[in-house]
Amino acid sequence: TRLAEVQRELEETKARVDKLEADLVAAGVDISKLNQDLASRNTELSTLSATLEEREKALAEYKKRAQQLERIKQRFEQLRKKLEELTSLGLAVKIRNNRMIISLPGDVLFASGSDKLNKEGEGILDKVAGVINGDPSLRSRYYQVAGHTDSQPLRGGVFQDNWGLSLMRARQVLLYLIDPEHGALPATRWSASGYADIDPVASNDSDEGRQQNRRCELVVVPSAEEMLDLKSLAE
Repeated sequence: TRLAEVQRELEETKARVDKLEADLVAAGVDISKLNQDLASRNTELSTLSATLEEREKALAEYKKRAQQLERIKQRFEQLRKKLEELTSLGLAVKIRNNRMIISLPGDVLFASGSDKLNKEGEGILDKVAGVINGDPSLRSRYYQVAGHTDSQPLRGGVFQDNWGLSLMRARQVLLYLIDPEHGALPATRWSASGYADIDPVASNDSDEGRQQNRRCELVVVPSAEEMLDLKSLAE
C-alpha cells in the first residue's frame, strides 16, 4: 500500500516539475544549467527499480526539484509584478538571457541615425523613472542600459559604425535617467553598453524585424545571489 502511495505522489510531483519547467522555459528562463546540476547527482531517477526505499528517495529528489523551480519562478514573478505598470504603458517587460528586461523601441526614442532623444522618448523615460523611483526595492537595484541597432551598416559620420551609434544611444538614455532634473535615478547604480547588431531579437531580413532590433533595453542586473547558474537560488 505504501509503495502505491509513494508511486502516486511521485507521478504527481513529476507532473508538477514538468509544468514548472515548461512555464519557466516559456517565460524565457534558461534552466539548462540547473538541469545539468540535478542530472549530475548520484540518484538516477529514471533507472530506479520499484523498491519502496528507492521510490521514496526519488520522491524526495523530485520534491526538492519542484521547490527549487518554485523559488526561481517566484523571483521572476515578483520582479515582473513590480514592473507591471510599465507594460500598461505599452512597454515590453520580459525575461531574456535570464535577465528581466524593459525594452524601449529605438524608433520612438530617436530619429534615424541620431542619438538625440526626442520629446516622445523623453516622455517614456520619465514614466519609466517614475515607476522605478516609486518603489524603493526597484530604485536600489543595479541597471544597465543596452543599446542595439539593426544590421544596416553605418559608415563614417560622428558614430563611425553601429557600435558607436548603439553605445551613444545607450549613453543618452542613461544620462537622461540619472539627470536630477529628469529621471533623478541614482547614478551609482546605472551603466551603459552598446551591442551594435550582434544581439538581434528578430530577423534583419524585413523592415519589421529591423525595427524590432533597433531598441534600447533597461536590464535589471541580478544581485550576487540571483546569478543564474541558479545554484544559490535553487539551494
